[in-house]
Amino acid sequence: MNNSPESVARSAAPTHEELSPEQRVALRKAAMASFIGNFVEWFDYASYGYFATIIAHVFFPDEDGSSALIKTYAVFAISFILRPIGGIVWGHLGDRRGRRWALSWSILLMSGATFCIGLLPSYAAIGLLAPLGLLVLRAIQGFSASGEYAGASAFLAEYAPKGKRGLYCSFVPASTSAGLLVGSLFAFGMHSWLTEGDQQSWGWRIPFLLAGPLGIIGRYIRVHLEDSPVYREMAAQTDLSHAKAPISELFSKHTKAFFIALGVASLNAVAFYLILSYMPVYLVDTLGIEQSTADTASTVSLFIYMLAIFVMGAISDRHGRKKMLVLASILFIVLTVPLFLLFKQPGLPVAMVIGITVVFSLILTVNDGTLPTFLAEIFPTQVRYSGFALSFNAANAFLGGTAPLVATSLIAATGNDAIPAWYLTMWAVLALIAMLMSKETAFLDLKDDHAVDSVVR
Repeated sequence: MNNSPESVARSAAPTHEELSPEQRVALRKAAMASFIGNFVEWFDYASYGYFATIIAHVFFPDEDGSSALIKTYAVFAISFILRPIGGIVWGHLGDRRGRRWALSWSILLMSGATFCIGLLPSYAAIGLLAPLGLLVLRAIQGFSASGEYAGASAFLAEYAPKGKRGLYCSFVPASTSAGLLVGSLFAFGMHSWLTEGDQQSWGWRIPFLLAGPLGIIGRYIRVHLEDSPVYREMAAQTDLSHAKAPISELFSKHTKAFFIALGVASLNAVAFYLILSYMPVYLVDTLGIEQSTADTASTVSLFIYMLAIFVMGAISDRHGRKKMLVLASILFIVLTVPLFLLFKQPGLPVAMVIGITVVFSLILTVNDGTLPTFLAEIFPTQVRYSGFALSFNAANAFLGGTAPLVATSLIAATGNDAIPAWYLTMWAVLALIAMLMSKETAFLDLKDDHAVDSVVR
């Protein structure tokens, strides 16, 4: 099947110019609500990481510094362990009850749990109930967050006008980098302006408390939106009460699509956490680069990533998702090892450190700016939320969240500082194989589930 722009039947969705004023307002609200929900999730992620040492002191004061920090990160890991389970649950709800319904509840639970962490009494106040409460709230936060990225992306893909799906879906990964960037800047400001005593007594709570009002705003916008036009049309034509469970239909009819999605999402998960999360630690602890240089490189690369992600989404609208995702895999295969080796050059100027991290971020945007749209397009409407949520959250739970640990362990086992580059390259090869098994999805009508099915059959 040839899925070029010229040969594929054009989408029934209107162009941006054909949207009514009411439709344009709804589209802007959908984009804003999607941005806020994912922003809250990743602002929390950044805040927990940057204040981990203080949180360890507040909730595990009887432990030595290393043991307390390990327990703090173990609690953090709970959110990753629960993500595949949350992906199945929220995927089911989103495919059966509607995208809007699932997203309005997921943001309420996620932001509510994050807000309650900011209110949680310390170990000194309530003893063991404090770390137990932290564990429970992180579990709720991780479970509910697993529906955000997939649901917001599917929602925007189904709302977007013809030829703009990639651009609008890029709001979701852009909100990820925005949450990380604002979280890092917020933590820097807190560390600069507050004494250590103030940070431990109340300062660390502020970023978590901010999730409350942000979550209420996001939920308000979502509740006052109609569900996506694509979902409403499918629900009107299908008796969902007698349909197979989405997860059952996913694995009985769309197994190949799921494994293609899992393959390309795996590269995204490993690359995202190695480049945007692990890289600053690697530069300082492994290569001995100054902390200020690593922090500057991380901030600059996050900012450029946030801007470039929209460009990559728009390019994928014009040239297709497959070309972009194949290109991203090839770039990682060809450039990852040489770029890591450049880091090891003695006396590397600060500008070069920043430049290399920026190049890595730009390569990641080729993948990340395209991936959410592709994962929404590869599944038909009845299982779109489920297929996206399970493939994306499984990749992030088993490969993304563990990527820094694996990279550190590989270095310790082999003594090779460049071994994380080979690990990333391996996943780029597997993602390339997965993408070569798929067909182009960018020019499909999402309302035509038979056409969507054809891209992997």
